[in-house]
Amino acid sequence: MAVDSPDFGFPEPRCFPAPLSSSTDLLIIAGEHSGDEHASKLLLDLYKIRPELSVACLGGERLGNAGAQLLYDLTQVSVVGFVEVIKHYNSFKKLFNETLDWIERYQPKHICFVDYPGFNLRLAKELYKRGWSRKAGGTIGLSYYIGPQVWAWKAKRRFNMARILDQVGVIFPFEVDCYNDTDLHVEFVGHPFAREDYKHPFKFDANGAILLLPGSRVGAVNRIFPVLLESFAIAKSTSRDELRASVIYPSIRILRTLQHILSRYPELEPFVEFKQNHGEQQSARAVLMSSGTMSLAVALCGIPGAIIYRLNWLSYWIGRSLIRVESIGISNLLLKRVLHPEYVQGAAKPTVLAKQLLLSCEQNASSQASEGADEIMDLIKPDSSLLVAEWLAKEL
Repeated sequence: MAVDSPDFGFPEPRCFPAPLSSSTDLLIIAGEHSGDEHASKLLLDLYKIRPELSVACLGGERLGNAGAQLLYDLTQVSVVGFVEVIKHYNSFKKLFNETLDWIERYQPKHICFVDYPGFNLRLAKELYKRGWSRKAGGTIGLSYYIGPQVWAWKAKRRFNMARILDQVGVIFPFEVDCYNDTDLHVEFVGHPFAREDYKHPFKFDANGAILLLPGSRVGAVNRIFPVLLESFAIAKSTSRDELRASVIYPSIRILRTLQHILSRYPELEPFVEFKQNHGEQQSARAVLMSSGTMSLAVALCGIPGAIIYRLNWLSYWIGRSLIRVESIGISNLLLKRVLHPEYVQGAAKPTVLAKQLLLSCEQNASSQASEGADEIMDLIKPDSSLLVAEWLAKEL
C-alpha cells in the first residue's frame, strides 16, 4: 500500500542575519544532511589550521555546532528530481536571491560550495556574471568541495566550472581525470568516510536488526519507505528468525514523515524502531536502502542488502536520458561489479525485495560484503586526515 505523507513545508527564506564579526572570511554553502556532515568536519579541521577565521554558512545543525554562523538551514529544503524542483521553484528562487543579497551586502572573502550542484553551480555562475568572483575580476574566491558528478551526467558542465571556479576538491580518485581537458585546478582530497577519525554509523552483526534507510528527503521517503515496510513485513512473515527493523533518520522533520507513514501499518509498529543518525553505532544483519551517500557508508561497514531507487516518473524518464552510468550505487560503480543489487522504479516490488532481504541474511552474503568493504576503502582513503582542510586553507 503506497501512502502519501504530508509535506511539512519549505522554511521561509527570510532576511539572513548580519555577520557576527566585521568581516566574513568564509561562507560555506552545504545542502542536504550529508553535505552538512562533511562540511562540519572540514570546518573543524580548518579551525585547527586557522582558528581566527570568521565563518558563516547556509547548511545545517552540524555546521552550526562546528562553529559557523548558521544563516539558513538549507538541509530542510533538499529535494531531488525535475518535477520536485519545479514544485518548489518560487521558494528556491527567493532563497537564491536572498543568498545573493547577503553576499553583495557583506562580501565574504571566500565561498566554499559543498555538493548540492543544482543550487551551488547556479550561484557560482551568477557570482561570476555579476563580476564578484576572482575569475571575473572580483574579490571573492570560489572553491567547490565534493565536486558534481560530471562522470555520471552533464559532463560538459566541467568547462563552465573551469571558467568560474578557482579550485575543486573531489572525493574519488578517478574524478581528477574527468577534468584533464580543462585548466581547472582539481585535487583528490579523500572521501570523508575513509578518514581515520570517521566513526562509522553501522556495524555488521549476524543477529542484528534489519536496517531500513529510506533517505533524507521528504519526497524520497514518501516514495520509498512504504515499499521498505511492505518488503520487511513479507520477509518477517516468511523468516524463521524474529526479525526487527531499525529505521535511521537525519532530522525531526524526516522522523515526522516516517512516523506518519508507519501509522498506516499498525501491525508493524511493535517491530520497527526509529533511531537518529547521531552517536551510537547501529548493528545490522542486512539492509534495504535508498541510493545516496548513506549507501556508501553501509558498504564500508560490510553489511549486505539492496538499493532501492524511486523517482517521480517524469523525473526518472528525464534523468535516464541524461545519466551515463550503469549503476546508481556508488559502491557498485567503484567496484565495477554488483555489491548491493539495485531495484529501480517498478522493479522495486515488495515480494522481490523481501526475497533479496532474506538472501542477504545468509552467511555467504556477509562474507562478500566484507570483502567489498575492504576494496572500497583502499580506493577512497585520503593521504591525510587534514587533507581537505589544507586544500581549502591554501585559498583563504
